[in-house]
Amino acid sequence: MRFSVKVTEYQKNLMLNICDADLLGKSISENELTMKISESYYGNEIIEIDEAKKLLETSTIINMVGKDTISLSLELG
Repeated sequence: MRFSVKVTEYQKNLMLNICDADLLGKSISENELTMKISESYYGNEIIEIDEAKKLLETSTIINMVGKDTISLSLELG
């Protein structure tokens, strides 16, 4: 599994934007809602699962998209 990430500090918090790498640049639609998974928001740094776990465990604000990303987050608790 590979993930695309963007990490920023926001009001003394570590904010992580993370998505499944294969979703980057695509749009997801359901009913009338469409969400674009943009490189400007989710970053362009591609990481492997071990680094993703560390970031998910240490970040205080997390924005995530994708089946693999959400499954990993749920696995970590």
